[in-house]
Amino acid sequence: MIILGIDPGLATVGWGAVDYRGNRFRTLGFGAVTTPTGKKTADRLIIIYDRLKEIIERYRPDAIAVEELFWNTNQTTGIRVAQARGVILLCAAQHGISVAEYTPLQVKQAVVGYGRADKHQVISMVTVLLGLSSPPAPDDTADALAVAVCHAHTGCSRIAQLSHRDS
Repeated sequence: MIILGIDPGLATVGWGAVDYRGNRFRTLGFGAVTTPTGKKTADRLIIIYDRLKEIIERYRPDAIAVEELFWNTNQTTGIRVAQARGVILLCAAQHGISVAEYTPLQVKQAVVGYGRADKHQVISMVTVLLGLSSPPAPDDTADALAVAVCHAHTGCSRIAQLSHRDS
């Protein structure tokens, strides 16, 4: 199963594509979509949409896993991230790809085994689990790969269990 993990944001959208088969990961690609801060929000959302469309068409994921919105004290940032998430969900829907959403706590629990793990622990485990030669950068990319790993460990197993019950 090819999973595209996404860490949404308006300035930076982290993404990571992994192939998960037989409890083994193969990293297909990862990176970040960045948008210029001087542009209008609508123009930045178009950049995110266009680039995500290219990524989806290149990797053809079976599922997309997105980190759920975490509301912090800055409501403006939360609204901008929500706008970027909307574009991400739209792009997935237009390509007929199911989307799973995970909280930061769920991602950390699935990747590190501890829901309150810090960013360095998550990056370290992503690097080890995916057999990367160096930690993925920027952090948004590492977070996106972590969301993909989380989906592989939780979402895929639920799908497999349901499929197994039906047979």
